Amino acid sequence: MKISIISQNFQRSVNVWSVGFLQYKTAYQVQKYLANLHFNMSNKEKTDGTILMVEHLPVYTTGIRTQGYPESEERRLKALGAEFYRTNRGGLITFHGPGQLVVYPILNLKGFKKSMKWYICKLEETVISVCKTFGVEAERSSDTGVWVKNNKICAIGVHGSRYITTHGIAMNINNDLTWFSHIVPCGILDKGVTTLSQELGKPITIADVMHPFLESFSQEFECEVKMLPYEIRKDVINHLKKENLTNRAIEEHLLLNNDLNLK
Repeated sequence: MKISIISQNFQRSVNVWSVGFLQYKTAYQVQKYLANLHFNMSNKEKTDGTILMVEHLPVYTTGIRTQGYPESEERRLKALGAEFYRTNRGGLITFHGPGQLVVYPILNLKGFKKSMKWYICKLEETVISVCKTFGVEAERSSDTGVWVKNNKICAIGVHGSRYITTHGIAMNINNDLTWFSHIVPCGILDKGVTTLSQELGKPITIADVMHPFLESFSQEFECEVKMLPYEIRKDVINHLKKENLTNRAIEEHLLLNNDLNLK
């Protein structure tokens, strides 16, 4: 699918890199590399961030509050056939898997607004706008994330350091929700989860959502969205090689998997 984003002459610009399936550990290393890159960019070469769009195989992740997730719980969840990672993002435990759009915006908030609260609010508004595009009424609540009534359709867990953001959102499109039955998603009792497909009563794919998401992101963050340059992708791959997190198949996948046609 080819996607073309119309620039509205925003002064800010953000790169986007859609890579399809990527192991969680590898995606996190890519985020860290890009975060360091954006922190050290000169004004001459500077863009205001990169949006990394991925899909994960089954994986459970926890945030900085790890109490309640002992090694026995980790073993139990791994026995289901999922990976398990402890991370430095906000929030409690959640699940990522096929059919879920995971977006990691690595932004330099110095170019936007130096506020994590503002940033999370803008992420929520982006997803709410996407849902509205499909005719689904979604909203924020006192609990972080985006909700359709009492069911979460998008989880948000972020990290900020030196005004550079990592981690991000996980929007349920057509993923298998039974994986969530093994945990208390985001530590919130008495509330459920839903998908865009479930709300619409018909199958919706990640490809269907990518264009509306990027357009909504562009509007909410008032930034031009363009393709991540090939040279940066190559630099990321070289970094992954040093960390022994890649092979020829992954390298080809990262370089060639590109279903976006951005100007």
